[in-house]
Amino acid sequence: MRVVIIEDEWGAQEQLKIMLAEIVPNIEIVNVIDTVKNSIAFFQTNPTIDLVFMDIHLADGLSFEIFNEIHLNLPIIFITAYDQYAIKAFKVNGIDYILKPLIKGELERALEKYQNQTDKLITQDLFESFYHDMVETKREYKNSFLLGHKDRLYPVSSNDIASFYVDLGVVKCYTFEHNRYVINNTLDNLENELDPNLFFRANRQFILHRKSIEHVNYYFNSKLKIKTCCDFDMDIVISKLKATDIKKWLGY
Repeated sequence: MRVVIIEDEWGAQEQLKIMLAEIVPNIEIVNVIDTVKNSIAFFQTNPTIDLVFMDIHLADGLSFEIFNEIHLNLPIIFITAYDQYAIKAFKVNGIDYILKPLIKGELERALEKYQNQTDKLITQDLFESFYHDMVETKREYKNSFLLGHKDRLYPVSSNDIASFYVDLGVVKCYTFEHNRYVINNTLDNLENELDPNLFFRANRQFILHRKSIEHVNYYFNSKLKIKTCCDFDMDIVISKLKATDIKKWLGY
C-alpha cells in the first residue's frame, strides 16, 4: 500500500507513521507533506498513490484548497480536530475520518473501511461543497468562564487566563492578575473549547496562553522548559515530540 501523509505538525506526523507501520507492516509512505503548496506540486506529478491521510488545517491554509487547483480522485482518510457536525458530509458519502487525538483502534477501523470501500472515491463537487462550508463557518471558541473561589463564582474572560493546569487532581486556572480559580472541567475538554491560536496544550498538566510565555529554555534530550508569568512550583516541560510544534506555534 502506497500512502501519502498531509499533516503540518511534526508530532502528529511521527505518531501516524509509527501506528501505520504497526498496523500495515508492508506500507510504503511515499511522502509526508506539510503545506497546501507542496501538496499541489506533488500531485501534479501524477504519482501512483493508494490512500491519503490528510489534516484539514495546514501551515498555509485549508487542505481543501488543494482541490481548487488540481482534479484528484483518491481515497482519503481525514485526521482532524473538527467536531462531527463539520464532517457529516464525508460520513454519509463513505469517506472516513479520525478525530484527534489519534487512537490506534480508530486508525485500524478506518483502514478496514478503506479496504472494503476502495471503489468509493472523493468527488470534486463534494470537496468544493465542503470547502465552502469550512470557509463560511467560523468555529466559535469559549471566550468566558464562570470560575469558583471559596464560596463565590466569578466571570473571567479567556483573554485574562494565563494558564489552565492540574494541581493534585484538581483543574484550576491562573489569571494574568495572579488569581487562582477552580474550574469544573478537564484539560482535554478545555483544549477543544479554547482558541488554538491563543492556547497551547503543553503537556498533560498545562494549557498555556501565548502571552503567558516569557521565554523558552532548551532542556535535556531535546525537550524544552517553559518560563511563564505564572507562579508555579513545578517546571513546565515540553516533550521532544511537542517541541517542534510549540516553537512553530510561537512563530519560530
